[in-house]
Amino acid sequence: MIFHDRKQGGQLLAEKLEQYRGEHPVVLGLTRGGVPVALEVARALGAELDVIVVRKIGAPECPEYAVGAIAEGGAVYVRREAQRELGLTDEGVAALGEREAIELARRVRAYRGDKPMRSLAGRTVIVVDDGVATGATAHAAARAARARSAARVVLAAPVIAASSEPELRSDFDEVVAVELPEPFLAVGLWYERFGQVSDDEVLDCLRRSREPPGAAVEEQLFDGEWIGPESGDPPSRPEEETLAIPFDGSRFGPGVLDADLTLPVGAKGLVMFVHGSGSTRHSPRNRLVARAMQRAGLATLLFDLLTPAEAVQDEATELLRFNIDLLTTRVISVTRWLSALPRTRGLRLGYFGASTGAAAALASAAELPEHVAAVVSRGGRPDLVRHRTLEKVRAPVLLVVGGRDEEVLRLNRYVLQFLATAQLAVVPGATHLFEEPGALDAVSRLAAEWFARRCEEPTEIHLRPPSRTGAP
Repeated sequence: MIFHDRKQGGQLLAEKLEQYRGEHPVVLGLTRGGVPVALEVARALGAELDVIVVRKIGAPECPEYAVGAIAEGGAVYVRREAQRELGLTDEGVAALGEREAIELARRVRAYRGDKPMRSLAGRTVIVVDDGVATGATAHAAARAARARSAARVVLAAPVIAASSEPELRSDFDEVVAVELPEPFLAVGLWYERFGQVSDDEVLDCLRRSREPPGAAVEEQLFDGEWIGPESGDPPSRPEEETLAIPFDGSRFGPGVLDADLTLPVGAKGLVMFVHGSGSTRHSPRNRLVARAMQRAGLATLLFDLLTPAEAVQDEATELLRFNIDLLTTRVISVTRWLSALPRTRGLRLGYFGASTGAAAALASAAELPEHVAAVVSRGGRPDLVRHRTLEKVRAPVLLVVGGRDEEVLRLNRYVLQFLATAQLAVVPGATHLFEEPGALDAVSRLAAEWFARRCEEPTEIHLRPPSRTGAP
């Protein structure tokens, strides 16, 4: 199931933890996103609430890829597989951990001041998070609780990656979840509302947990986007609008494409999502990335490259979904239509292309240099675009490829010589579909930062000379 927000996730999780009520547990919310969930669990069980401050140790070039984690009190967990893949020494991991320890110490002071954590000695401790991907921070939290002499340590979250559960049991006595999906993709995909949680929200959760039973409590939304009494009105959230966009006639004839437009107030740019073969505008991967764009103040358009009739017809032949020239004409038609639409006309435009869709996005950018401010390719196939066309691309291009997607990585490295404005970003541990826990979070951050920065830059573009070295 998809949770509406962290509050609902915590309420459903509490039902799974009812058996621990008689043990009078201490509930520890993993900061920051796990604290609103932990508040609901503690309330339901009549338990004490505290926080456990943990920081992920991220890869040097890809912070979302967890190498390990460090918890308050000095407990450390290192993912040895990730360390080997990145070629990091123990000293290198320690240096990364020292950087995170600075922010960890700041948060401990902010949440607890001079007060120590509640005593865990001889107690059942329930460590709560909003979701568990690789489990690095959870492992570190468990070790911190053990160091404080907890008698039993339980991990609980609304959603936990099924692939991570066996390893989690090495540090936890029990692992409890509402959902154990495989593939997992990303925590945010399992929530309708999943904004960042602020320090103020963490502190307010702790304050509310100390209210006596039956006391009047201001209900608040803990989704990182609004905090205030129910009597107030939260800021309006961008609504998704369904559009029917006409495309130009060709040998396939004219037609209409279905699209979903989300336009935040004050949007500073618009990102068009060009999906890969066999996908549609409903792609969960693209929708997860789109939510990150919207949080960054960017409008998004997810649209189908084929009409419903074409999609049905193409199920057997697959002639259209791999026709890059056809898909390019569709992207160009949608771009020109959006550029004429009054409410999107003034926005700087970017393309986010996946797989074969990335080829169509690059070819379209080459044809519309005056329209396109930036391009991001996720696991893309730019090799399907003619070299002369790639050389015409003037928009800054970010090629994002999984570190384990070896053939596509080779192809992307090869086409760099034809793209004068391109950079390559490799997500460690990720395969072609970025199904590994945390991989899509890395893509979302890279893409949102790329587009946000380009939408704020002046229109002048600086090119580097293409290199002709290298061979496929």
